[in-house]
Amino acid sequence: MVAAMVAASMASGLRTKAMAELCCYLTVALCAFLVPSFAKLTTIEHPLKPNRSLSFLVVGDWGRKGFYNQSEVAFQMGRIGEKLKIDFVISTGDNFYDNGLTSVYDPAFRDSFTNIYTAKSLQKPWYSVLGNHDYRGNVEAQLNPILRSVDKRWICMRSFVLKTELVDIFFVDTTPFVDKYFTDPEDQTYDWKGVEPRKTYLSSLIKDLKAEMRNSTALWKFAVGHHAIKSLGHHGDTAQLIKFLLPVLKDNNADVYMNGHDHCLEHITSMNGAMQYLTSGGGSKAWRGDLKPDDDVNHSAKFLYDGQGFMSLEMNENEAMILFYDVEGLILHQWKISKQLRSAV
Repeated sequence: MVAAMVAASMASGLRTKAMAELCCYLTVALCAFLVPSFAKLTTIEHPLKPNRSLSFLVVGDWGRKGFYNQSEVAFQMGRIGEKLKIDFVISTGDNFYDNGLTSVYDPAFRDSFTNIYTAKSLQKPWYSVLGNHDYRGNVEAQLNPILRSVDKRWICMRSFVLKTELVDIFFVDTTPFVDKYFTDPEDQTYDWKGVEPRKTYLSSLIKDLKAEMRNSTALWKFAVGHHAIKSLGHHGDTAQLIKFLLPVLKDNNADVYMNGHDHCLEHITSMNGAMQYLTSGGGSKAWRGDLKPDDDVNHSAKFLYDGQGFMSLEMNENEAMILFYDVEGLILHQWKISKQLRSAV
């Protein structure tokens, strides 16, 4: 009888402890989740390899539950990731089609992410931004840190800074910049919680981005957004980013801007500076025959491809090597940037 009472008491204590731990976890997660959107940019630090180099993959516009060759692209990402011994993956947005996630319990998270990118080399942090399709769902679900209990790789925020001792990468929430999503959304509904009032949100974002880039002492400076600044794809240039974001990047000597949105692979060079514009939006469904090479009046495009694929980047203090791959893992284009000379070959 006494033993039974002791056992019952111990079980009750364990349940109480477990509940306390759960409440503690949920409180921490909720506090992180409820940080105001207008707060200063969050900073994440990532270590370099022992030889002080860094390598990573970039993919965008992918979340289609394995369809439209998403699984095939994922397989090749795993192969290249192993070869390069990548440190992390960058997602340029439109992570879950067609309308983002409905909640933190949406099976699409596993069906389009966890169960697709299964290679050992891809079990690294995925630093992700939101795309316009993500804004059609429950944005806060995709941003919620509780998703990390489902898959610890997932790191998604509106805007943030990834710092290494080699490069600072500035992730920018570009969807709220685009006027047509507000003035002419057609039959789409967007989740603007945390963004409205829009003018205040964008003003705060630009102010914080300027401060972070100005204070950065990194040798290299990259930026990531969903929408293109320069593109010869279906959507083309984004006027609002050229007006508001591009001056900040130029003033602070950004080396690279990476994006998705156009479902293709592109490399465009700056005609009046050293910045490279890289589109990696071929993670699943691609738009064959929907490129506009004739619009390249300045011959600034070094590479255009209207199929599926992804991008890799290897870098050290002296140079960065950019490679684009197709759905079969074949190298389509490569480009080396020399930091010492501020030139490319």
